[in-house]
Amino acid sequence: MKTKLFALILAVVGLFSACTPKVQEDRHGNYVIKNNTIVFDEPQRQEGQKSVLQFAVDPIENVRIGFIGLGMRGPDAVDRMTYIDGVTVVALCDIEPDRVEAVQTNILEAKGLPRAAAYTGRDAWRELCERDDIDLVYIATNWQTHVMMATYAMQCGKHVAVEVPAATSIEECWQLVDVAEQTQRHCMMLENCCYDFFELTALNMAQQGLLGELIHGEGAYIHNLEPYWHDYYENWRLEFNQSHSGDVYPTHGLGPLCQAFNIHRGDRMKTLVSMGTPSYKGKEVAKEMMGVDEFANGDMTTTMIQTEKGKTLLIEHDVYTYRPYNRLYQLTGTTGFANKYPSEGFTVLEENLPEGFLSDVLAEGQHLNPHGFVPAAVRDKILKEYLHPIAVEIEEKAKEVGGHGGMDFVMDYRLIYCLHNGLPLDQDVYDAAEWSCLGELTAASIANGGMPVAIPDFTRGDWNKVQGYRHAVK
Repeated sequence: MKTKLFALILAVVGLFSACTPKVQEDRHGNYVIKNNTIVFDEPQRQEGQKSVLQFAVDPIENVRIGFIGLGMRGPDAVDRMTYIDGVTVVALCDIEPDRVEAVQTNILEAKGLPRAAAYTGRDAWRELCERDDIDLVYIATNWQTHVMMATYAMQCGKHVAVEVPAATSIEECWQLVDVAEQTQRHCMMLENCCYDFFELTALNMAQQGLLGELIHGEGAYIHNLEPYWHDYYENWRLEFNQSHSGDVYPTHGLGPLCQAFNIHRGDRMKTLVSMGTPSYKGKEVAKEMMGVDEFANGDMTTTMIQTEKGKTLLIEHDVYTYRPYNRLYQLTGTTGFANKYPSEGFTVLEENLPEGFLSDVLAEGQHLNPHGFVPAAVRDKILKEYLHPIAVEIEEKAKEVGGHGGMDFVMDYRLIYCLHNGLPLDQDVYDAAEWSCLGELTAASIANGGMPVAIPDFTRGDWNKVQGYRHAVK
């Protein structure tokens, strides 16, 4: 009797087990596919590491900077910093000695400033990082060296500013996060498009509620690089694209959106799907310049992202086709819309504007059309009245100094301002990882037929501790 009862129990258990769906896992290198979703490995925070969310250090009265990389971006960065009080250019480093000398002569000496310590050669950057009289290492080298240099600089006790993208793989993103947490040093990715005056104004409009609840955003890097491929030192950029699919340069479009949508400040990017076209133009360029017949990066890559709160972001990448330059930059809210490309415009509801706002820009009896852009006079007044406080403070000088219309200077100014005043930086290491991680994530989605990919939480659960993105001010 007991034997029959035991057999019956086993049969019932087996029946229920057969009815319970099993989680299917398929391992592919550093990720698994679970129930049709790609999930990358996420390392645990090690003992001794501490979150750097809202991280700040004691004020640095004079920020002493060492620059690594004086090719396409570095010299302009050195020049911009000479316009900011409380900054000293301590050291310059590049593989090529003539580049270092050109900055010494044409920028520092030309402005009556002392020559900086010079470092040349492929490994000389390590010596620069090891100096004890540098507070900030500013990295403007090729993408493949960013993480190696940034992590070493932090381990040498330096704060880091690194050009975009900060990292080229998920593993590198975690390296940046872990070393920043271990060393308690700043690591800011130099995403200059966050400081474009239109993006700042639209962010201010959104934060003041003029657009209602943001529900969708669009961003892109659409820029035909045909005139520039030969300018990249030792062909590093085309070689990278030749061997990597996916959106390898997402941050110009993504960064400003993440600030507007409060990413890891009340919401987080949760899932993405990506698709890419075959390579046509990219393959032609690579055949001509490299003599290869294969090219991994599709001419057009399109990515959709959904956030924890269900909002959506569209990101595009195209550096090959004959299209006008375009970062898209669109914010869609429940009561308004902001659009930068191909023409700047807003759609807003009259009742959301301050009382009397339209009295001097609309004729009596005239009203805004909620199905189209506001008239040019209204647009111009919105751009003036909702100009971000940071832009109000620094716009005139930024446009004088220059750098993509001034946004490069605003970026550098804000970096130094926060260090001078002991404030959290505008972009932290989690932003650097989140905005850079799309490269490998989109490649994985494309390789698996547009399969959804879970976006890692680089804050390790802290994404909801800060409510709302804000620029820190004294």
